[in-house]
Amino acid sequence: MFRWVVGQLAQAYAKEAAQAGLSCELLDAMEELPASLLIRIKGAGASAFARDRIGTVLWVGTSPFRPRHKRRNWFVGVAPALLPEQVPDLRDADIDFQAMRSSGPGGQHVNKTDSAVRATHRPTGLVATAQEQRSQHANRKLAKLKLAMMLEQRRVAAGEDMQREQWSVHQQLERGNAVRTYEGTRFKLKRVR
Repeated sequence: MFRWVVGQLAQAYAKEAAQAGLSCELLDAMEELPASLLIRIKGAGASAFARDRIGTVLWVGTSPFRPRHKRRNWFVGVAPALLPEQVPDLRDADIDFQAMRSSGPGGQHVNKTDSAVRATHRPTGLVATAQEQRSQHANRKLAKLKLAMMLEQRRVAAGEDMQREQWSVHQQLERGNAVRTYEGTRFKLKRVR
């Protein structure tokens, strides 16, 4: 159900973009009902359009797949993707690009050219593939964008892990069993255990 909501939200954004005179391009969706999407908004006012849609989006409605189900509120997170240039850990010299054949639906183009790209970030071992675009050059840019997003997610997760670790250390403190005790604003040593 959640995947359906994500797809419907992307369609709603595409309609709103068209009404605003903008183009909305789906960059990454390997599955028919993906759990996440990557879309590009282009045109005058695209930044403002995107900025107004970033955050948590609520969809209220009855599931078309389970009409008797009681859940009516569905939440989708919308976040901007960093451009590869904005990720300091991502340098072209650290990326290996490998061309490969596309797969999946696509008509005559599929399995005849090596337009798909696999990008490997050597320092981290992260791998991103792109085969959604028709040209290898466009897929290269998309794979690099995916790597940038993966590195940013990894950086954010590392920060969250550090905060959790600091909280855990704080919670594990043995209160009332101090090794050293200091007093006053001058931090004078009062007692050593």
